Amino acid sequence: MLGILFNDKECKELDYVLRKELDEMLLDLNDSRLDGDIKHAITKRYKVIFRMYARIASPKELSRYALNVRAYK
Repeated sequence: MLGILFNDKECKELDYVLRKELDEMLLDLNDSRLDGDIKHAITKRYKVIFRMYARIASPKELSRYALNVRAYK
């Protein structure tokens, strides 16, 4: 396990980057042109990014990105 210390500005930037990445992956998961294998890979990555975001986000913000995995299988 690694630990990193961020100042307030860096924490806000990390929050922004993670939210944008989650938004992009949600758009990709809703794209009907992508096949199941690609969506599965995106879903796996989404879970990792979501766990990272969960460490810094409030429960209210986090609920916006809760993923119904069954909808994307």
